[in-house]
Amino acid sequence: MNGSLYNGELVAGGLLVRESRLVADLMRKGMGKKDFLDAIVQDNILQKRSPAAARRQATLIWKRFSMLDPTFLPIIADGPHDQTCQAVFCAAIKHNHLVGDFILKVVGEHKRTFKGRLHILDWDRFFEDCSHIEPRLALWSDSTKAKIRQVVFRILSEAAVIDSARSKTIMPFYLTPEVEAMLRSTHEQYVLKCLEAIQ
Repeated sequence: MNGSLYNGELVAGGLLVRESRLVADLMRKGMGKKDFLDAIVQDNILQKRSPAAARRQATLIWKRFSMLDPTFLPIIADGPHDQTCQAVFCAAIKHNHLVGDFILKVVGEHKRTFKGRLHILDWDRFFEDCSHIEPRLALWSDSTKAKIRQVVFRILSEAAVIDSARSKTIMPFYLTPEVEAMLRSTHEQYVLKCLEAIQ
């Protein structure tokens, strides 16, 4: 398991769909990362209260989208909400396998065994297993671990995998044909495997 794909950058935010549309629009115009970040801070495109918050979220989104084929950028920038949301969800899964592996190993198993809800303990057991494989995760502070757990459940809620981060009831999940076609054409096998586990 590639430890670099388990990272703490999730603390910067959930799916950030509104912000992702703006970032995708800049990226598809070919703006380099430095000019992009300068525009984010100077023009406050994301409308954040502080330059640091804007830079942190913009950097997270940039990293997510840099891992996807550029053909995803138009659908993220201009697509219908459901397609944009799912494309951003795909980017989050690929960028951080804490999200994807939790879907594969826990959410998918819950669906297969007809368990209707997730629980905090499900995440805690999963994270402990990940820590045995990638020991540096155990070095994260308790506050970082708690924040990441909170953000993962928020992402699942925003992607309509669960009804809310509070009740964590698992919902029927349907991958849109447009996003599925893009994943197949760009050979995103890991992301497809994750999403097929919860359909």
